[in-house]
Amino acid sequence: MSDLTAAPPVTVAIPPTTGGTAPPIPPQPFDAAVAQPSVPEANGARPRPRASMALMVLATLAVGFTLYAVQDLFLPVLLAMFFALVGNPIIRQLQKLWIPRFVGALLVLILGVAGTVQLGRQLVAPAGEWIRQVPSQMHDLAPKLRTLVKPVREAGKAAENIARAAGGEASGSTVQVVKTEANDPYKALTATPRLIASILAVVLLTFFFMVYGQSLQRNAIALLPGRQQKRITVEILQAIEHEISRYMLTITVINALFGLIFAAVLYFLQVPLDEALLWGTMAALLNFAPYVGPLIGIFIMLVMGFVSFHDPLHSMLPAGIYLGLHTLEGQIITPIVLGRRMALSPLILILGLMVFGWMWGIIGLLLAVPLLVCVKLVLAKIDGLEGWAKLLE
Repeated sequence: MSDLTAAPPVTVAIPPTTGGTAPPIPPQPFDAAVAQPSVPEANGARPRPRASMALMVLATLAVGFTLYAVQDLFLPVLLAMFFALVGNPIIRQLQKLWIPRFVGALLVLILGVAGTVQLGRQLVAPAGEWIRQVPSQMHDLAPKLRTLVKPVREAGKAAENIARAAGGEASGSTVQVVKTEANDPYKALTATPRLIASILAVVLLTFFFMVYGQSLQRNAIALLPGRQQKRITVEILQAIEHEISRYMLTITVINALFGLIFAAVLYFLQVPLDEALLWGTMAALLNFAPYVGPLIGIFIMLVMGFVSFHDPLHSMLPAGIYLGLHTLEGQIITPIVLGRRMALSPLILILGLMVFGWMWGIIGLLLAVPLLVCVKLVLAKIDGLEGWAKLLE
């Protein structure tokens, strides 16, 4: 049998039309190989074009700048989404008891707001008292700190004298530049309504996300053109909804128990109950920011210990107890409860805390870990990006 592709081209002559003035079409070669129908590519779809690395970097920078520029609008929405993720597992359990989702979301929201307001009322008085007494407390704290750092100061002065003698510099008085800043009396007046509006927006958006979040997801998925895109999007949204809901609720319960235990220990150390609740609440909130939060908490506990107690051993006891409880929680309890699926690299955590803290301040520090977990879940569900998810571990 002769090979069809090796056959010489066949010349097809088309006869000229009669009665027309058009010149005859010259004969065109006919190649049998070219005339073969094109074979569709694998899976019936063309390969997806890949963007260049430079374009991806520019897109990342553009998204980051946009999130920084519109933080006043974006942060209430983001906070409401995470609060809704915390409440969704509770609402699902209420639905199993034949309680409608609307009623369950309303109950969860009312209980959350009422608990927050009651806790705030308990903490306003001790927090205000500490703020008013900060100057006198710092004045009382100064002699203790001078006694503790006296050897370090003497060593620093000796090193400075040696450096001046070696450099031939004459000792003299240094000039200090003092910068003054004028306080705007209208700044606080204009900031208060914006703060109240932001809080109300977070509360309302949390309620609507808990009630209408699922229908919004279904309508958004219906807009996607392909079945494969719909399937992948559904898997990503379900993973984020279930895993982040579980993570946020678990971390919230662990941090709340951590704060209560720490407050109970401080109360056992003869700290007044209202102040113990204040420091326990602070410890629970700071525990949402790994590494950075505990460091801030240890420093605050050192200051509180030196102000509240006269004995140096007792002064360092609150910071030591805080460090011990945090080590027990972070190294044993949380890994056992959450497992390795939510594990993130310490380096990635520090970088994420730096980036989100720079963009959004305290709120960015509190939301850095949930956002990184979301990114890890999305990368793990997309084909070809599983390696980037492993990079975050």
